[in-house]
Amino acid sequence: MRILIYFILGLSVLTTGIQAQDPNFYIFLCFGQSNMAGAGEVESQDSVVNARFQVMSTDTCPKIGRIKGHWYTAVPPLCGCRSGLSPADYFGRTLVDNLPDNIKVGVINVSVPGCKIELFDKDNFTSYAESAPDWMKNMINDYGGNPYQYLVDMARLAQEDGVIKGILLHQGESNPNDTLWSVKVKAIYDNLIIDLHLDPEETPLLAGETVNEDQGGKCAGMNAFIAALPQFLPNSYVIPSNGCTCKPDKLHFSSEGNREFGRRYAEQMLSVLEPPVDEIK
Repeated sequence: MRILIYFILGLSVLTTGIQAQDPNFYIFLCFGQSNMAGAGEVESQDSVVNARFQVMSTDTCPKIGRIKGHWYTAVPPLCGCRSGLSPADYFGRTLVDNLPDNIKVGVINVSVPGCKIELFDKDNFTSYAESAPDWMKNMINDYGGNPYQYLVDMARLAQEDGVIKGILLHQGESNPNDTLWSVKVKAIYDNLIIDLHLDPEETPLLAGETVNEDQGGKCAGMNAFIAALPQFLPNSYVIPSNGCTCKPDKLHFSSEGNREFGRRYAEQMLSVLEPPVDEIK
């Protein structure tokens, strides 16, 4: 009799877990350095957000009323408590504008300004983190000293609510002329697929170019290496940055540049989601 009771209780817990996960809640993981964290100025137009676009707070932020691990309407900041506008902002907005009304979109953004891609290498990040400048160490420590594992932990929590549909990356300014960049990104992607039990055929990775040569980008040469990513990583796509305006430093996208860049990330994601979206708003 006791065994039967345990069986019924276990089945109830399992059933509850299945019901809690909403297949119509599409979740996207975002990581990288400062442009993905959000370097664009947040303007008044950016405060109006469809409630179907959500962000999971990766930190507790009393000033904006957010608690770590909870979902909120995705009014910027989307990374931590004080970041600016990033491609993730208009990525999510464009998705909800073009997906059916029963679909919600959520993002989780774990990014560290100035970091090399090595910081997200789960097996070898320690030596890089230890040699990082103090200002970066403080940000790394905000992620428990291990941004990769932090992203995984937040993603696992999010998987209780919805389904991970893709990964967004913007990084490269700190890895100029790195011929192994694509290999390193593939290793990070492969680890995420394993650690989160995802299907690589159903989990595209979108990587954006650095500020383009047509905008005088200081790291525009890195785009040749980013362009090679699909050769190493199936189901990956490169998002072009040509025409996306930047700040005077020629490293960070402006507010309008981030808006356009985010739309381009979304257009690519919409083209690979099932069912495909024919006309993008």
